[in-house]
Amino acid sequence: MIRFVAVALIVILFLILSIPILLYERFLKKKDPEKQMHQSLAVVQFMFRLILKVSGVQVTVEGRENIPRDKAVLYVGNHRSYFDILVGYTTVPGLTGFVAKKEMLRYPLLKDWMTDVQCLFLDRKNLKEGLKTILEGIDKVKNGISIWIFPEGTRNRNPELSDLLPFREGSLKIAEKSGCAVIPVAMVGNADIFENHVPMIRKKKVAIRYGQPIYLKDLPPQIRRKYGAYVRDVIIQMLNEMQENQPS
Repeated sequence: MIRFVAVALIVILFLILSIPILLYERFLKKKDPEKQMHQSLAVVQFMFRLILKVSGVQVTVEGRENIPRDKAVLYVGNHRSYFDILVGYTTVPGLTGFVAKKEMLRYPLLKDWMTDVQCLFLDRKNLKEGLKTILEGIDKVKNGISIWIFPEGTRNRNPELSDLLPFREGSLKIAEKSGCAVIPVAMVGNADIFENHVPMIRKKKVAIRYGQPIYLKDLPPQIRRKYGAYVRDVIIQMLNEMQENQPS
């Protein structure tokens, strides 16, 4: 319970005390947008690393060499925990925005930081607005900003880690339309930090693996027609391998 209180205090104090930083970022965005994006990402990564440390989380990263360094990509991962975002943001090599549900716009200050680190807000109930979000994502990728999406659409609570929910249609459209690489991402152990025993936060060793890049246009036609299911199968295989290699 002590860790939960500590993390909650860190988040609240950061959001309040960072108001001057947000104001400065607004000013900087007009003068040097590129510098503003990198600066905002650095601040968020620092805070996420601090939260992970206070939570007692140790992260093992595999496959980082699979991520292209010279171009933006679409990260596609399994989703079981709020900590997925912290682990993701602290291990990516460059500018990256997560696709979040539109409801996050309700939270002042938090939404400002999310906007500053290039997050997209998806209205899952409005097809027209959803298409706008996809177009925004394509534009960001073309401008060198990677996008991270959880195609399951919500946190997966199935008992079996590799029992992924069906991937939502259109979740990989950003990669299809921009031609960028899809990087499959598998994460193991994150739900054991918090979700499996709310409100306790417990020390945990977790792992994240970045898979080989997948270029949708290079897939055989019969696979390309169902590329969401194909990428889902790749992540399932990665999760199974990671579970087999975990120490007992």
